[in-house]
Amino acid sequence: MKKVAVVILMAILPALGFSQSVFDKYENMDNVGAVIVNKGMIDLVSKLGSISDDAEAKEFLEVASGLKNVKVFMTEDSSVSADMSSTVKKYLKSSKLEELMRVKDQDVNVKFYVKDGKKKDHVSELLMFVSGLENVEVGHNGRKLETVLVSLTGDIDLNKIGTLTSKMDLPKDLNKASGK
Repeated sequence: MKKVAVVILMAILPALGFSQSVFDKYENMDNVGAVIVNKGMIDLVSKLGSISDDAEAKEFLEVASGLKNVKVFMTEDSSVSADMSSTVKKYLKSSKLEELMRVKDQDVNVKFYVKDGKKKDHVSELLMFVSGLENVEVGHNGRKLETVLVSLTGDIDLNKIGTLTSKMDLPKDLNKASGK
């Protein structure tokens, strides 16, 4: 009887929101750079930053306080890039995300997907998938990334996403999602 209860509990927990993201498998891969910021860290930064009198800092904190987590995965590896692309396609089929916009510049493709939020111009999830970066140098260390995957979840105001991208050094193409 205990085994049946454990099996049922294991089946129910993912439905209650305790499951991990489908993209978490990239967090510990050798050929993937990952930045994961969870709610606890966002809350801590918000508390520390609330002391500031800077208007830009306050606007950033307002946007960041609505976030549950930020996940950024980057890779130079073509096989990992192919896996990321496949995983994103599968995730899009099973989730309620809809395409917000696409940006194509030479070989680089940037796609934005969102899940509607509780308010107008707010989303509960924003997914950005960038592919075709093989000839684009990123950062100060000359790294040539091929694919970048950014996932933001929480209460995200699309009108203020530019503030978030500039302060957290996220890809600038996110500004285009807000129409800036």
